[in-house]
Parts: sequence; C-alpha cells; structure tokens
Amino acid sequence: MASLQEVKGRMKSIDGTKQITNAMDLVATAKLTKSRENVKKTRPFFNTVQETIHSIMSNTNGISHPFIRSNKVDNATFVVISSDMGLCGGYNANVCKLALENIEAKNNADIITIGKKSREYFRARDMEISKEYIGISENPTYIHADGIASEIIKRYKEGQTGEVYLVYTVFESVISQVPKIVRLLPLEPEKFDIDDKKINPLMSYDPSPEAVLEYVIPKYITSVIYGALVESAASEQGARMTAMSAATDNAEEMLEDLNILYNRARQAEITQELSEIVGGAEALK
Repeated sequence: MASLQEVKGRMKSIDGTKQITNAMDLVATAKLTKSRENVKKTRPFFNTVQETIHSIMSNTNGISHPFIRSNKVDNATFVVISSDMGLCGGYNANVCKLALENIEAKNNADIITIGKKSREYFRARDMEISKEYIGISENPTYIHADGIASEIIKRYKEGQTGEVYLVYTVFESVISQVPKIVRLLPLEPEKFDIDDKKINPLMSYDPSPEAVLEYVIPKYITSVIYGALVESAASEQGARMTAMSAATDNAEEMLEDLNILYNRARQAEITQELSEIVGGAEALK
C-alpha cells in the first residue's frame, strides 16, 4: 500500500489538474456562446448570396462563367480548417482524417492549412503544405476569410488548380461536431440547398448575368469560407468544453478513490500505532 505522503502528493497533483480543466471548461463555455452567435449572424448573408447565384443560373440560358465550368487542370487544392490549440478531444484528428482520405483519392493535390494542428498533422506525414494560416481559429473575421478566398480564386484563375475543396467541422451541438467537405470551385449551383419558391423568375440582371456572377461568386466563396471558419470555431469550443468537463469529472472520481485509499492507509497506521502501544504496555507488566 502507498504511504500517506505518496497518496497526499497524488491527491494534490490531481486537484491542481482538476482546477485547470475546470477553468478551461468555463473559458470554453464563454467562447462557445460568442461563437454560436457568430454562426447565427453569418447564415442569412450566406443564404442570400447562394439564392442570388441559383436564381441567375435558373433564369438565364446559355450562361458561361470560368468559376462554374471546369478549367481542366489535373490538380486539387484542399483547405483544411483545424484549431491552433489542442485539448479538444478528437476535433482536430477527425477533420484531418477526412481531409487525408480525400487527398489520397486524388492524383495531384496541394494543401492549405488553417490552424497549427492541421499543419502538424500533414507535416508529420511528410506532406507538402503550399500555404498556412495560424492564429485565427478561435476568432476568425471576414477579413481573414477574404484573404483566403483571394488566394484560392487567384490559383484557380491562373490554372494552378482545377478543383478547390474546403474541409471543416459543422457545429451541431455541444456534444456533436461533424467534419464535412464541400467543393468550392468549380461551383455546383444545382447542389445548393435552395427553396425554389424563393426564386423570382422575372428577375433581370444589369449589366449582364455574367457581370453579376463575376461580382457575386467571389463574395459567395468568401462567405462560405467565413461560415466554415465560424462553424469550426464553435465546434472547437464545444469539443474543448466536452473534453475538459469529462477530464474534470475523471479527476473528481480519482480524488474520491484516492481519498478512500488515504483513509485506509491512515487507519492502518493508527492500528499499527495502537498495536505498538498495547505491545509496549504488555512488556512493562
């Protein structure tokens, strides 16, 4: 049986860990509240831009745009969104695993990472990263998304890549975050989740549908990336909150077990001391 000093030392160490995990749980809860508000705010703008693109494609015959048709380049770009910090359960591993499965299915692919954890994941597998972004996973802004979108659009226009995929995590609830992959370029308007009743068949576009698309599509790509960044930020905090809450509960269970062990060791020590006293008294008789 462990000595009293050893048990007390372990209890002190675990109690310190419990205080840290509990504090991280509270911080993640506060950040999650903010991230969920951002998710609600981004969805209306995204839906409006998506409806505009779908309306143009539905009401205009023979329309052609470089962002909608394939540029026939045999290379795919994968933008993978992860966190900059760990201690969030399987959040990073799940999204990186989904990305890896799709990357390996392509003949040629390059990787853009957002977050330190995705960068570390692919570097550990000796996979080349063409561009990386760090320090934005917890507090993404529209400006961050615009910069990433500009890089993607530039590559596609210049023929550096033929397809662009975005891999991120959808926030469903505090205990459910689902990794997802979507194709950004070329666009697939027929796959947009749009209610056809919202489409106005009498809509006209000035100066032309193509000119409107030239303006709207980059906004759409930026809004998708920003929405993915915000969803991922909420997912990260939800996963961290769940992980830290579980860690705190485990620490409390360990403390309870150690407390029982401590009491047993203390009882054994007292019994030993009593036995020695009784034995000494008997020897004096």
